Amino acid sequence: MNRFARIAGVGRYVPARRITNAEIEEMLGEPVDQWLLEHTGIAARHVMAPDQVTSDLAVAAARHALEQAGLTPQDVDLLILATDTPDYISPGTSSAVQAKLGAVNAATFDINNACAAFVYGLDIAARYIATDPAYDVILLIGAYGMTRYLDWSDKRTCTLFADGAGAVVLVPGDRQGFLGGYLYADGSYWDHMGIYGGGTLARYDCPPTLRIRKRYPPDVNLEMWPRLVRGLMEKIGHEVADIDFILFTQINQPVIRAVMSDLGLPLERTHWIMDKWGYTGSACMPMALSDAIERGTGPAAGDLVVFCGSGAGHAMGAVAFRW
Repeated sequence: MNRFARIAGVGRYVPARRITNAEIEEMLGEPVDQWLLEHTGIAARHVMAPDQVTSDLAVAAARHALEQAGLTPQDVDLLILATDTPDYISPGTSSAVQAKLGAVNAATFDINNACAAFVYGLDIAARYIATDPAYDVILLIGAYGMTRYLDWSDKRTCTLFADGAGAVVLVPGDRQGFLGGYLYADGSYWDHMGIYGGGTLARYDCPPTLRIRKRYPPDVNLEMWPRLVRGLMEKIGHEVADIDFILFTQINQPVIRAVMSDLGLPLERTHWIMDKWGYTGSACMPMALSDAIERGTGPAAGDLVVFCGSGAGHAMGAVAFRW
């Protein structure tokens, strides 16, 4: 019998503390609000409490997704955490999530493709379900605690990044859910943006911070996202026009608008959250999916749904599901 991975539950967690553009302006001592609204769409962002860490955000989103799926933590066979802001370097933060969540029957591992990790995680999780009957319930969590790594005097980063978590529950179905994935990377960008400390190359001599060392080409996502989506549609035997709902990495609203126009898709077939929650990296797409579903604008049964993301490194990917 064929096993087809489908998404059975979606959840999110948004930390309570909200920081507006006006507060960022006061902090920096210069105007940034209008530029942010015009160039990114970001009006506010949320940050985790001093006593919270990335695993706490992940657990909260996981509980929401499991509740939506009608499952318990004990039902989870595999827990995958997509993050580049772990609680610590080792062991994997997924172990802490498993313990805090009470998912005592779950195997665990972390994946780090920066902000593209959730898309890669969807591809991985779907293939586990398709190939191994031992995995009936897979919990995939995207969690982001990047504000812990910010230099709050650097307007290039403190204006954009935020904290949050999103999760999905994948289970086998009797009809095709996961349709395919299209993954790509260009490692020549490895030294452009990241947290360059704590590893074997650069140990912690001071608190590590997110650094933009080199600027990405301004059209990198404008070029690559349409290419990924078209490549994926060709791979799975569909036309771009067949897409009913599509989500992108939530860092730039104008770019999403431009890519939707390039693809010939109406804006009603996408959703964004950066305006109210800031940029939440590997958590942004499941958070956006959860928000769209809650608002009644998310995918309906039978819809062709695409997730397209990119992250530092430069890792990129797109995956498709039949909802």
